[in-house]
Amino acid sequence: MNSFEQFQSPFSWRYGSEEMRIIWSERNKRRLWRRIWVSLAKVEAQYGLVTSDQIDELEAHVEDIDFKKAEELEASIRHDLMAELRTYASQCPKAGGILHLGATSMDIEDNADALRVRDSLRLLKRKLAGLLVVLAKKIECYAATPAMAFTHLQPAEPTTLGYRFAFYAQDLADSYERLSATIGALKGKGFKGAVGTSASYAELVGADHLTDFEHALSEELGLPFFEVATQTYPRLQDYRVLTLLAELAAVLHKMAFDFRILQMPLLGELSEPFGAHQVGSSAMPFKRNPIECEKINSLARLVASYPRVAWDDAALSGLERTLDDSANRRVILPEAFLAADELLMSMHKIVEGQVIDEQAIRRTIDTYAPFAATERVLMALGKRGTDRQEAHERLRDLAMLAWTAVREGKPNPLKTLLQSDAFFASSLSSDAIETLFDVDTYIGAAEQRARATSTRCRSLALDER
Repeated sequence: MNSFEQFQSPFSWRYGSEEMRIIWSERNKRRLWRRIWVSLAKVEAQYGLVTSDQIDELEAHVEDIDFKKAEELEASIRHDLMAELRTYASQCPKAGGILHLGATSMDIEDNADALRVRDSLRLLKRKLAGLLVVLAKKIECYAATPAMAFTHLQPAEPTTLGYRFAFYAQDLADSYERLSATIGALKGKGFKGAVGTSASYAELVGADHLTDFEHALSEELGLPFFEVATQTYPRLQDYRVLTLLAELAAVLHKMAFDFRILQMPLLGELSEPFGAHQVGSSAMPFKRNPIECEKINSLARLVASYPRVAWDDAALSGLERTLDDSANRRVILPEAFLAADELLMSMHKIVEGQVIDEQAIRRTIDTYAPFAATERVLMALGKRGTDRQEAHERLRDLAMLAWTAVREGKPNPLKTLLQSDAFFASSLSSDAIETLFDVDTYIGAAEQRARATSTRCRSLALDER
């Protein structure tokens, strides 16, 4: 149960999944710290520095997080990791004295952060795979369904609804592959001490053994390490990760923004799910606002802002380390992942439950697609040797007349205007013009490309399983 007596971040309960919140919880962070201390002790035991009884005692108390005692200590010493270390040590009378041997704080914190980032990326990857599957279904269902395409937010030429979804899916599939690559490339700081030279560990295990020492720790944690680090791992890693999340947010922002345009009653071609008891407006009972899409656009803007902060952390850390990245990393890392998590969950729900109004799509096609036929007419006349410039000007004149009729709410008369015009009738029969105005066939390779994208999405999602 949430306590609402003090400020809470909306990410504490409103946005993101419980699973993602657990990854970034204070308990999980401290549990990881303790497990890293245990891993360090296990490897140091191989060099005669720690006994098996001490390791057993440490392992027995990994889950015994005592927030009250740690908070009391931190209030005095003003160092959260040291407060946790002393709390843990007090629970382990035989082993407490060997905890953190040779380590600096960031040997523990940065490796824990790398593990949390990796767990978060894996969770997002799994949810992105689910979104790719529901998009693949949409693409396959509507791959051949003609829909009006818009450029400059003006009617342009026909596309298919499935091809429009394939455009989004292609970007998301690319992001999925980059997610996979990022997970594979993610590294921890390793155990390199205060300035990255591993001098303290060399004193403990010998300089000749440092490579084997770190390799054993890497195996223990299941995490590769940077070859070179300072007091921290290179903060460019955070920047690259958050830039990837911002890229994902950009795709989802475009999708949601497009859906909002297409949900406008003037088009009404699709709409996000709307519950039977859902309230659209406190003042206007008739409203069916696209609140899920609007939420996606809002959170995506926030995600887009985080790489800027991470860039500063990477670029402005002086020499081997300054502490001016610490406070903001407590915010930007969990919030970026929780926001991205919410974006994926919300878009999955929208795409899966989206209402497609094929009659409205057909109405838009019938109203505006005839204008696209002018290009086909122009090509047909060109094949017959008609002067292209004259034909273009005559088509423009008739198209302007047709636009006037459309604006007055009348059916688009362009085909009839061409069939009754002597210039066009001299080169094209009425049946030929009829065929050229069959805009449902004027979709090029849209269907085939859409289906190929669907196949790719399913293949990627299958790999995830």
